[in-house]
Amino acid sequence: MTTRANELTALITGATAGLGAEFARQLAESGHHVVLVARDQERLKEKAAELERDFSISAEILPADLTTGVGVSAVADRLRDATRPVDVLVNNAGIGLLKSFERNDLDEERRHLRLHVQTPMELCHAALEVMLVRGKGRIINVASVAAFANRGTYSAAKAWQVTFSRWANITYAKSGVQVTAVCPGFTHTEFHDRMGMDKSVAPRFLWLTAERVVREGLADNAKGKGVSIPTRRYKVVTFFARVLPAKLTSGPPRKPLEP
Repeated sequence: MTTRANELTALITGATAGLGAEFARQLAESGHHVVLVARDQERLKEKAAELERDFSISAEILPADLTTGVGVSAVADRLRDATRPVDVLVNNAGIGLLKSFERNDLDEERRHLRLHVQTPMELCHAALEVMLVRGKGRIINVASVAAFANRGTYSAAKAWQVTFSRWANITYAKSGVQVTAVCPGFTHTEFHDRMGMDKSVAPRFLWLTAERVVREGLADNAKGKGVSIPTRRYKVVTFFARVLPAKLTSGPPRKPLEP
């Protein structure tokens, strides 16, 4: 399918599962052509075929490991291609680390920091090169309510995304580019399963659906909000996270690594 000049294209990272797959679905449903980015080429092909069949849009696949310079460069090059402009960038790819900081392998921490901070920063920079010239564009960085708490390097990385997105939205809105950090709480996706996390640690009422998180995130981005916190319950949670003493938002203590 050929993309016409008046049609829109969205690029989504981590697009084969969880929130990324839901962003791709809702954007395709609204008529966007999509560029799907993930590591697994076969899953990308399956997702692309599904979206093309269900929504009559074109779905391009771009296999890339976004913890590597080669992978990020490939996606950045696609974002810089002004002949095939990307109207919406969704930085969604992410990983979690279940252990406490001192128990994690340092290479895992480096990959974690790369994926959550350096990679979205580089992709935002690439996208802005074209969006600012065109005078329009939308960027969504998938952060977390953990950004407002104190939960090790995950919270620190997500806090960077929130601060950067808030600043970028103020800075580039006058040029037609809206930037939003979407901050979900506990959400039913593969994310926690891949970590091996016990989902019973959070009460049932705190769990959200990916459909709602994405729907509210897209709506807030369209409204020009720099930060989106889906659902009233999590707006309350993040309010108290901001005002409570840090030791109360750090979660239950973990046993330190034995010398």
